[in-house]
Amino acid sequence: MGSRIGVKIVVGLVLFGGLALILYSSMGLQQITGEICITYNGRTDCRIASGADEAEVLRTAADMACSALASGMADRISCQNSEPTRVTWRE
Repeated sequence: MGSRIGVKIVVGLVLFGGLALILYSSMGLQQITGEICITYNGRTDCRIASGADEAEVLRTAADMACSALASGMADRISCQNSEPTRVTWRE
């Protein structure tokens, strides 16, 4: 009987530890979301991205939009360096 109590204690501690780990990791994942529109060569594309900070969101959304708007590496770099035509932050 004593071994069953020990097993129950170990299982309880493992479950508690797993729950604590899930809660701890979800608290550190505060994300910012935004919709960013880029106009390049007369065409506009808007993309939604999430990230840890505004700079990451802007960079990610611009990369996605420019992959639809530009062809070739030089065009893509030029597109990514252009200012967004619209930025909308979401909660």
